[in-house]
Amino acid sequence: MNRSLAACVSAALLLIGVTTAASAQAPVKIGVLTPLSPPGDASGGQFIVRGAKMAAEDINARGGLLGGRKIELVVEDDSGTPEKGLAAFRKLATQDRVSAVIGQYHSSVTLAVQALADEYRIPIFATQATAGAITERHLSYTFRTHAIDQDRVQLWSRWLKERGVKRVALVVENTDFGLGLVEEAKKQFKTLGIGADIKAIVVDRAVADLTPQMLELKAWKPDMVVNGGVGPILYLIVKQAYDVGLFPAAPMLIATDLPARPEYWKNLGEKGTYATFIVHYQPRMKLTARGEAMSRRYREAFKEDPVYPALNAYSQVMLIADAITAAKSDKGEDIAKALLANKFEGWNATVSFTRGDGPYWQQWTPPMLLTQYTRPDMPFSEARIVFPPEFKTGDWVPGPAR
Repeated sequence: MNRSLAACVSAALLLIGVTTAASAQAPVKIGVLTPLSPPGDASGGQFIVRGAKMAAEDINARGGLLGGRKIELVVEDDSGTPEKGLAAFRKLATQDRVSAVIGQYHSSVTLAVQALADEYRIPIFATQATAGAITERHLSYTFRTHAIDQDRVQLWSRWLKERGVKRVALVVENTDFGLGLVEEAKKQFKTLGIGADIKAIVVDRAVADLTPQMLELKAWKPDMVVNGGVGPILYLIVKQAYDVGLFPAAPMLIATDLPARPEYWKNLGEKGTYATFIVHYQPRMKLTARGEAMSRRYREAFKEDPVYPALNAYSQVMLIADAITAAKSDKGEDIAKALLANKFEGWNATVSFTRGDGPYWQQWTPPMLLTQYTRPDMPFSEARIVFPPEFKTGDWVPGPAR
């Protein structure tokens, strides 16, 4: 080999070595696609980002992944709208080249972007999106670690049956989530033999005044009002139901865990008293070692109990990291295979994904409890669990007539 050729070979080998070393230290990118502005639930999205950042920090502090590569989060705001979600997901896939995406909150956005996840072979995780149709599509790159509407509605329908209700009003937003609640409630009432009339009122989530609808419901005299709003519209339903004297004389069941957030009392004051709401996490729950560690650090950092969106986002980033480690790869197709082949430590239990029937496809479901506030400014940690019976910590209390 002459000197010129040898020099070229040495230069090429050096370049390959430099390129390989640089590639080995490139960050592992995880997208966080979540609502951070209206009309989406921006507060929920902020908690999701908070939990995801804590997980990335914990992983990076322990040396990162795949021989020292750090996790880099790429956060995108979908504003709770399918259009912005689609644009943001394409950016994450084609420009940022993320390995996975978490943070999906609104079902309508998840339903819009999940086909892109299959197209680009990037696992996407529903963090708060509940529509059964998301996993009923049986797409290879859609995963969920959150409750589905069928199970959530069944839980509170069983409670309504126990209460012997005869008239149930559903005030829901005009989204896949809200409309899905009405459809599923009708199915569950029939399946469970609940002989109650249902009156559904569908409202635009950007509406500013619901007084006419609340007065209409007050005249109808329901035994229970189900609040199917998310974000600001949820608060408006509570406030105006209270203002016209509908609630708390008629009990209200809030179909999400939003009342567990510290903002609940700031937004509603005494008007939020006596609401019953579904939760997936309660501060007295037994957590895994991973969940306990996150919970302790969360309290130290934010001086309050963690909330479920943050816990779930934290856990999702952690299980993606575990899958990357198991696969020895940050490629989306390898991560998806590892997610199906392994079990992972979640925030309160072992998480695994199987391909079951209907919506139980690549789905893991957290605990579900009904809790109630019985006095103004009641800390979430003191909210009584009223259903199911095996977890009760106190009896349900009817609100006073006004």
